[in-house]
Amino acid sequence: MSQVNSVNVEISVVLGRSILPMQQLLRMGRGAVIPLDAKATDEVWILANNHPVARGEIQISDDKIAISVTRAADLYDFLAGGAG
Repeated sequence: MSQVNSVNVEISVVLGRSILPMQQLLRMGRGAVIPLDAKATDEVWILANNHPVARGEIQISDDKIAISVTRAADLYDFLAGGAG
């Protein structure tokens, strides 16, 4: 078990996606807002080392943000950019 405990896994949460022309992206400065294709009630993607492993919901309590896992991820749905 000690070998498992020494493995680092990077966890990321994807809130939504956006497609922008490179020129627009390069013009953006601090405080720029990028619109996403998601609503506040949509499930988020939970990635482990950039691989989708689960779906979840955003939980906000005071000044803390957390994600609660709701179900396993569907890799094909993630690759297609779907809400699944």
